Amino acid sequence: MTVVGSSSTDQIQSHVEPAIRALLDRLDPGNRLVAGYQLGYWDADGSPANRQGKGLRPMLALLSARAANAEPGAGVPAAAAVELAHNFSLLHDDVMDGDTERRHRPTAWTVFGVGPAILAGDALIGLAYEALVEVPGGCPAARRLALDVRALLAGQASDLGFERRDDVTLDECLTMARNKTAALLSGSCALGALLCGGPQPLVDGLSRFGLHLGLAFQLVDDLLGIWGDPQRTGKPVGSDLRSRKRSIPVVRAVTSGGSAGRALAELYRSPAPLAADDVTRASDLIEETGAREWTRQRARQETERARAELAALDLPQDVRGELAEIAAFITGRDH
Repeated sequence: MTVVGSSSTDQIQSHVEPAIRALLDRLDPGNRLVAGYQLGYWDADGSPANRQGKGLRPMLALLSARAANAEPGAGVPAAAAVELAHNFSLLHDDVMDGDTERRHRPTAWTVFGVGPAILAGDALIGLAYEALVEVPGGCPAARRLALDVRALLAGQASDLGFERRDDVTLDECLTMARNKTAALLSGSCALGALLCGGPQPLVDGLSRFGLHLGLAFQLVDDLLGIWGDPQRTGKPVGSDLRSRKRSIPVVRAVTSGGSAGRALAELYRSPAPLAADDVTRASDLIEETGAREWTRQRARQETERARAELAALDLPQDVRGELAEIAAFITGRDH
């Protein structure tokens, strides 16, 4: 499932997916099976499937290469690398969060076990670096990916740490989102141009565009984690509330200073599992504090900041148009 209709969409299907499949073929059979299941290429028994994700990050990497006026196909290794790195993080994230469903089917760890899921994630990040360093002059791109993955891991560590705290601040939560989600999106926007020798001001501008885009993405994702339609998101109703996840709307609500925020904080402190009625009450309390609307508005602000960065760049018009389409999708998406 791709984000917008474009030539980049066609290139994902015709070039990026075959490149990823070729990289998967380097793995031993066990890790290859789990990794391909995670990527949506096949089912648990190895039979063909078509359950790929939105394709956002590889599309951004391809557009980044086109922004640098690279030859068609030059951005494919960057696109493959960011998609592999993203799914590395998802495999580990599902294990740590105990999530049992992703993309409308059981998560890899529930099918194959915790150990195989972790190992498959490790295999994917290794392949991501291979995809970059095998390109002549690809080491700067590999280093950039390493920095983004390091930030992603710092964000994941903070997210885990928040589970043991009831004093998380909104600034901490936004910093976590900047690391956990926005860093890799920022890298996706920069990696193609970097790999293809684009000028540093272009790489830096695309990186800033991606950072704001990534923050908008996480803000919308947090809204969908509470109020999203399960048939669209592939996750249960109120999944983030059931797991007492301290997402941005939750932290904004509990730090709001009003009675509804205090009631939500008390509900989160309760050791008992949240029943369906508790989830409904929690979502109502968040809305009462204004945190739902604040999060929605902040997502729009970050999208506008991304558009401002885009406007300042000298880009081919078709690339500018597709990047603008993606920015619009980020704020308006329902999955």
